[in-house]
Amino acid sequence: MNNLTKKQKDKIKAFFFHLFVGGFCLVMIYPILWMVASSFKGPSEIWTNVTSLIPERLAWENYAIGWSGFGGISFAVYFRNSLLYAGFGTLAIVLSSSIIAYGFARIKFAGRAIWFTCMILTLMLPRQVLLIPQYVLFNELGWVNTFLPLIVPRLSGGAFFIFLLIQFIRGLPRDLDEAAEIDGASRWQTFTRVIMPLMQPALITCAIFSFYWTWEDFLSPLIYLNNPRLYTVSLALRSMSDPNAVTNWGAIFAMATLSLVPVFAIFVFFQRYLIHGISTTGLKG
Repeated sequence: MNNLTKKQKDKIKAFFFHLFVGGFCLVMIYPILWMVASSFKGPSEIWTNVTSLIPERLAWENYAIGWSGFGGISFAVYFRNSLLYAGFGTLAIVLSSSIIAYGFARIKFAGRAIWFTCMILTLMLPRQVLLIPQYVLFNELGWVNTFLPLIVPRLSGGAFFIFLLIQFIRGLPRDLDEAAEIDGASRWQTFTRVIMPLMQPALITCAIFSFYWTWEDFLSPLIYLNNPRLYTVSLALRSMSDPNAVTNWGAIFAMATLSLVPVFAIFVFFQRYLIHGISTTGLKG
């Protein structure tokens, strides 16, 4: 070992490092691989052939059965509902958060520090504390069993995204605002034409996180949606499992696998924006 050159030692260290990282990644993604493999297994094979990821017979019918849904409602309806919820919810929270973040970062107003502190404190407020008062309010408004309770609150922004965008805006030179003001631009024009285009990496980062969290949200739709035709994918997957009857786990795993496609596609297409957005918003002070 002492006769090895520095280059050889570096190669050995790199080999063991990549071996460790590869093994750790395999442990992390194994549940997903198992779910995908189980979506191609027959009902009797899923729980008898647990250790193997290779099915004895490809059960393509799992996808057909799962896509047919239940109660006469196709799984396409649930995917549509989830896309509407995640799409409009993400658009609402990102746009509102960007406006609020610009106000905190660029506009001086009375009590700004106090309001900013109150906003940050909401990050430590457990979500469960708000469930009952919010439900009572939305029930009085007649919004229960609609998507309004899921989307309208997002128009007030999200504390996490506001903080993230504030950090990014503070890193932009104030000379840009002053130059726009000299040219006669209003605050709104400065924000929409100067600041917002420069916020693209941070906005895309917020949009990706919001879409992920909204797409997998189970609790909010469970509370406010009672009509099966309004169910999201997460609710539909739970409804397909019946403890009082025989559950077709192959169909459930098949639809769960399909539910990962939008999330995976967004990550692949916007990965570079995600990395750039996190690095820039995380380092600005």
